[in-house]
Formats: sequence, C-alpha cells, structure tokens
Amino acid sequence: MKNFTKIIWLLIVVSVSVSAQQERGIIGTNNWFNTWAEFKPNTVDYGESTHTLTGNITEDTTLYKKHTYLLLGNVFVTNNAILSIEPGTVIMGDSKSKATLTITVGAAIIAEGTLTDPIVFTSNETTKKAGDWGGVIILGDGHTNKLEKSSGTSFYADIEPSNYQHTNFGGKGLKDNSGFISYVRVEYAGAKTKRSHASNALLLGGVGAKTTINNVMVSYSAGNSFNVIGGEVNLDKMVSYKSNGNDYNFSYGAVCHINNSLAVRSPYISSGESRCINAVSYNSVKEVDFTKEETEVIANNMTLLTDTKNLDYEVEVGLIKESIYIGENTNFKINRSVISGFSKAVILDENIKINEASLTRIQIENTYFNNCKGTVFFNFNDNNEDLESWYKNPSFFNTYSKANPSELFVDLNNGKRPDYRLLKNKIIAMSNGSKITNN
Repeated sequence: MKNFTKIIWLLIVVSVSVSAQQERGIIGTNNWFNTWAEFKPNTVDYGESTHTLTGNITEDTTLYKKHTYLLLGNVFVTNNAILSIEPGTVIMGDSKSKATLTITVGAAIIAEGTLTDPIVFTSNETTKKAGDWGGVIILGDGHTNKLEKSSGTSFYADIEPSNYQHTNFGGKGLKDNSGFISYVRVEYAGAKTKRSHASNALLLGGVGAKTTINNVMVSYSAGNSFNVIGGEVNLDKMVSYKSNGNDYNFSYGAVCHINNSLAVRSPYISSGESRCINAVSYNSVKEVDFTKEETEVIANNMTLLTDTKNLDYEVEVGLIKESIYIGENTNFKINRSVISGFSKAVILDENIKINEASLTRIQIENTYFNNCKGTVFFNFNDNNEDLESWYKNPSFFNTYSKANPSELFVDLNNGKRPDYRLLKNKIIAMSNGSKITNN
C-alpha cells in the first residue's frame, strides 16, 4: 500500500512538472500576434501624411483611419481631454523635430486597434531607422518613490518652457486611469535627447491600475521599448523586437504584472548595456523616499531570447550579455518562462545579500534556461556557486538545456510571421542541463 501511495504521488509530481514545462514562455492556442504584429516594418509602405498634429490638444479629439497623421514636435494632450484613435489609423513621428505624443496627467488615450486593423505609430522617413522620432509618453497620478514629484523634461529632445508643467507626473492616484491601449505598434522610436539620453518608445510614468494595456508591439527602438516609472500597471501580450535599449524597464516604485510577453534581442542591434528586463527601485539612493513603494515586478509566461546563430562567438566578444538585471530593494518574480541564448541569464545587484530574506524577494521558478552560459550571478562577480545551489533546488522546477533554438520554438525561421511559442510535447529539458530528448 505504501509503495502504491508513493507511485501515485510520483505520478502527480511528474504530471505537474510536465504540465508546467508545457506552459512555459508565451502561450496561446494560436500564434496570437500573427495578424497584427509586423516583424519587417521597413517593408511596409504607409503612404504620405495628410494631416498634421502639433502643439497642445486641449479638447476631446478623434483621429480617423481615413487620414494619415504627421506628429510634429512635442504634442501634448492636456486639460483632461481624451484622444481617441480609430483602428487602422497611422500616425507618423516627424524625424527632424524628434516628435513625441504625451498624454498628460488627467488626460487619456483610447487607442484600441483590432487583430486585423492595428493602430501604427511609425517614422515619417522613407528609409526608417531606430530613433527617428521620440515615442509615446503617458503620464498619470500614480505613486513613485522619488523624493519629489517627478518631472519628465529629460524625455524630450527639445521642449518649450511653457510645456514644462505638462511633464510632471506622480502622486497618490493609485487607481488612475489614463485610457485603453490595445493592438498598437510603435516603430523606430527612441530618439536621443539633448542630454544624449535615448527616449523610450512607450513610457508609462505614474500610470494607474485602471489603465488597460495589452497587445502592444515595439520594434527597433533606440531607447527602451517599454519604460515603467512608478505607478501600478498590468501589461499583457507585449512584444519588444530588436530594441537597442532595455526591452522592459521598471523603476522608481513601479508595481507591474507582465504576462504572456516576448522580447527578441539582436547582438548587432541591442546595446551591450541593456537587458530584456531591467528592474530597479532607484538609480541613486539620494533621490528615493524609502517609506514609499519599492519596485515590484511579477512576470509570468515570458519568452526572452537572442536571435543569433553564433552564440559562442558573440558572447565571447561581448555582444551578448545578461537577460535580466535586478536591483537592490527590488521585488521580482519570474515564473513559467523561457530564457534562451544569453551570456548570463540573471544578474543581481552586488549589494544584495545572500540570505533567505533577500532571495525570497527574488523568485525564479518554473523557468527554462536554454543556451545560457550561466544562470544567476551577482554583478561584477563570476563566482555563483551559492546562487546556483539556491535556484537549482528541485522545488523551484527550473530546468536547463543546450538546445538548438530551431528545435525549441515552433517556427523561428519564418521572417514574416515567426512563432516563438515553445514546442509542446516534443521537448523535455533535463534538469542537469546535459541534453534534450525528443518524444
């Protein structure tokens, strides 16, 4: 009877483990970004602009699919106005003026595309490149842990003093609602600012929990693809494709659940100082209020990978580095995810202590590490025996392999419509990382 009970429990454990493995990475009964995403935006002809957006939008305004809009300079939606954008509408950011669109505190954006008719923000250049224009900035009244109310003047290449007031964000509006964004593409954004900082394709500053954001693709950003500063947001079905900056950047008390999302990096495009996920509570202890929220990121069903066929060489010459960076006093959890093709999978800030209290705040569970030269390390320290011992505990269900990515994902070789879902029922990652077995 005892042996029978043991067998039953073993079957349950194996069933849970296999089921969990099959659910890792981005999931869906079909390739959910197949119809609205675009992996070769330089091949798309969006035509010429017919209408110009400039200055401040101070009343409710609708942009229509039948027009193509040119975003000229820094455009601010102010005075609690709502900017509505019809499905299929194209908005071009002016390259010369490094155009930006900012939804200020109290205003809102309703940009709801569809599976077959996404809304597109792109460059107005004939030959497009990363950083042609600024990007989309959404500011809310949610919390940050900065000592003073935050100002976003550094987000812009150039800004008129009269608009400084429109760049402030943050407060106590925990349920702030800045609108609805879905089935939207943002291409070739992230222009350099006067301070030589790259801006962000989509920046969320103090955005509150009632804001809805899903099915957004950022491609070829010169800065961060998605930058979340403070606030409390839920992100679902995000795609960051070959960004030069961080794919997902969280800072200054951001509280975020990010689910079923993808980051694809290129060793010849992505900066060596950037990561798929960069999660920190602050950049300097001098500017933070420790009585306020710390950054907290809960990431489920993420697929983070490097698009490369020469991993060993590109790691050796420093073109490929870590996938995730976690700062001090930051809460981070990643679960049911895939990390493939990096020098080191996760880097922890060097000031984090190796003890149960610290490592309990950094949970790495049920994650599949493939072709990573190392898994979890401290910054500036290549000795990771203690961390390896901790995160390789069988209770975390982390697994390791050295599989060819083409054997790991459904279809990486389709340049127009790749499918980055993990192959189900075909690959079992062995916990010792020595091999894979095809069923």
